Amino acid sequence: MTVRRFETTQTDPFLRGEELGRAFADGIAANIAGYTELFEVVGVAADDLPALGLTAIERLASWRPALADELHGLAAGSGRAAWELGMLNARTEILATVGAIGEGECSTSVYLPETGAPRTVQTWDWHDVSNDDTLVVRSRTAEGREVRYFTEFGILGKIGVNNDGVGVHFNILNHAEDGGGMGVPVHAVARGVLDGAGTLEEAVAIALSAEVTASTVLTIVAASAAGPQAVSVELSPGGHATVLPSDGGLLLHTNHFLDDRLAAGELVPGTSSSYRRLDRLRERRASLSSSDPLRRVAGMLIHEADGAPVCCHPDPHLAFEHRWQTLLTISLDLEHAHLQFHEGGPCTASRESWQVF
Repeated sequence: MTVRRFETTQTDPFLRGEELGRAFADGIAANIAGYTELFEVVGVAADDLPALGLTAIERLASWRPALADELHGLAAGSGRAAWELGMLNARTEILATVGAIGEGECSTSVYLPETGAPRTVQTWDWHDVSNDDTLVVRSRTAEGREVRYFTEFGILGKIGVNNDGVGVHFNILNHAEDGGGMGVPVHAVARGVLDGAGTLEEAVAIALSAEVTASTVLTIVAASAAGPQAVSVELSPGGHATVLPSDGGLLLHTNHFLDDRLAAGELVPGTSSSYRRLDRLRERRASLSSSDPLRRVAGMLIHEADGAPVCCHPDPHLAFEHRWQTLLTISLDLEHAHLQFHEGGPCTASRESWQVF
């Protein structure tokens, strides 16, 4: 996988989206084709996709109009129908309508030192036949806030940081109440936090304000005068909850609910690797708390043979919708508002492969 780069000074949301869509029309087209195939395989009727995509845009426009404007710009710039961009941004919500639950997915670690910024690292796991390329973007809001984020082509956001020292990590969850209609796309919620929040408190308030129909957890971090801060905000149509770091300053999340009330509606089976991944990460505190991001990456170097697929490799015997691979390993540098990442899983990361954006 190659992470392509884009920087824009355009602050008008529609024009920014149009510029981005024009630059990466090929990647957007590939993602539309790929997700259309995935939806078909898991049982989403093709005839339902236009309405689902348009409804996603309507929900987004009611929640954050500027992001809906950017999405329309993405459509215009890439020469695609608006509903297709709505479909991409609502890919998690659309999968939830048919109860499609994946075994793989992401693992996130945050450590809060006594002083300085939170120390973070995450694996991003997705289907190994996904688009070969992904994207990092540097943009600026109309209010002047600079945002850097990682995402897939045509999708408004995922993992990122802004120059106020607020960052977001992203993990998918699954709840029994998921899939009831179309809410605010959770990927757009992550971007809404980055665009709108100057503090941890503002970030949490923005995340909690979104009415969602698919579950996710945003692990929000901040470097502030009050010291390093972090909280995991579990979002679900069954309710919202916040999870705080342990007394030792470690905050970990995989793909099951940690809040007891929301866990009562958990859809991920008890045999899922999510539980084993969390247990193994708890054993890696020494590495995950390091000030060296490459040591934190080493803390994520846990394979299935080690007890849990934190560093995930696809099983070639499975159909593509059941195959998972760690496609990116990423850390947030909150002091400099930069993304740091490796194109691949922890087992192939090195000083030479570690990139800064």
